[in-house]
Amino acid sequence: MPTIAENVGAYASSLKYEALPKEVVHQAKRMIVDTLGCALGGYDSEPGRIARDMADMVTSKRPATVLFSGQQTSPDLAAFANGVMVRYRDYNDGYIGLEAGHPSDNIPALITAAEVGNASGRDLITGTVIAYEMFCRMCDTLNFKPMGIDHVTIGGMSAVLGAARLMGLSRQQITEALNLTVAANVALYQTRIGNVSMWKGCAYANASRNALFAVQLAQRGMSGPSPVFEGRGGYFLAVTRKPFELAPFGGDGVPFKIMECLNKRYPLGQYAQSVVQAALEARERVGDAGNIAEVHIQTLETAVLMMAGDPDKWRPHNRETADHSMPYTAALALKYGSIEHEHFDDPYLHDPELLDLVSRIKCTVSEEANAREPEAMLCDLEVVLKNGRREKIRVEYHRGHAKNPMSDSELEEKFRSLAGDLLPRARVDALLEQIWTLDEASDVRSLIAATKL
Repeated sequence: MPTIAENVGAYASSLKYEALPKEVVHQAKRMIVDTLGCALGGYDSEPGRIARDMADMVTSKRPATVLFSGQQTSPDLAAFANGVMVRYRDYNDGYIGLEAGHPSDNIPALITAAEVGNASGRDLITGTVIAYEMFCRMCDTLNFKPMGIDHVTIGGMSAVLGAARLMGLSRQQITEALNLTVAANVALYQTRIGNVSMWKGCAYANASRNALFAVQLAQRGMSGPSPVFEGRGGYFLAVTRKPFELAPFGGDGVPFKIMECLNKRYPLGQYAQSVVQAALEARERVGDAGNIAEVHIQTLETAVLMMAGDPDKWRPHNRETADHSMPYTAALALKYGSIEHEHFDDPYLHDPELLDLVSRIKCTVSEEANAREPEAMLCDLEVVLKNGRREKIRVEYHRGHAKNPMSDSELEEKFRSLAGDLLPRARVDALLEQIWTLDEASDVRSLIAATKL
């Protein structure tokens, strides 16, 4: 019987652009628009600067480009720097199965691989769909959080498949690249809980960096441990503690998972998108947050544990913890009627009025929400006013959910807001046009050149 690595390696090497339905091609472009917008938003961040400084230390005989800065560096460090920028604001897409994460975190690695592999726009779209398939199918199979394993462990697997395809590796080489990645890269879930650090926005970028390294090794003939999942010292034994099988991947009548992914309307963890939308709707009804006595939030157990399950989420001391705090982000929405980038830094983090409102929020688990996960991201929010009046809001499918998707124009508006002053409007228009017509590009390097500041 073929191994898991052999099966997915065969899929990654054989999927054809022509097999992708029009709506899947368009969805891949939508995700690339959203991802590059998020990268613009993270360009000036401290982690982004650190990553670019690291990239600047290295020259390569086969260089790759850091987006926006135009720096030339090694492919693995270009993928890392690009990925850090994308993830910084916690604004890029999401997927929720038994496990959850951000499959668009693959796209920085894929853009790098497409550049180095002289790939076309259609190739990049196909590689994106392949990476999304692997990421989402793994999320559907296992919940890694109770094992103490971070979802970026899956990200290395998905990034290596898409990148290997884009760099022209053979079926056997793709399998070996996956073997190398799986054997060498297991990340810890502590990245996302407690007092969250800068590494939250860098962990997937690091998985992508490692994936690009594995692709380059496999391309030169390096073999990896096999069978890496099923072997007596393999992934089943060491990580999952049980065997698993992956559902069939997209194509031949099987829907593609990229169609089930969400986009974020607000720059915060995906499990709080419904919560913040409910809070903003409540704000329209109650007006001044000073009138609020209590707020009751009922939602998924996973959301409560991750985003309200430890003391740091009730008194966040940095932006990484704040944007992963359900009570803090709900309080922002109720107090200000919006969620802005600056709300996750001082003076807001230490605003006594805001923190007082945070202390009046209660977050509890809804069994109905649990039963409907992952089909819905149900949130029931009740605001109790000081005069005794109560306002109740229910959000099942937040704006951006696969069942309530953002429009193309909304994604463009988000892109423009993230571009800010980095690019003039004409350049933004030109970059968006390049992405929307990506399937017509014979060389992805034209897209990369269009990003240079």
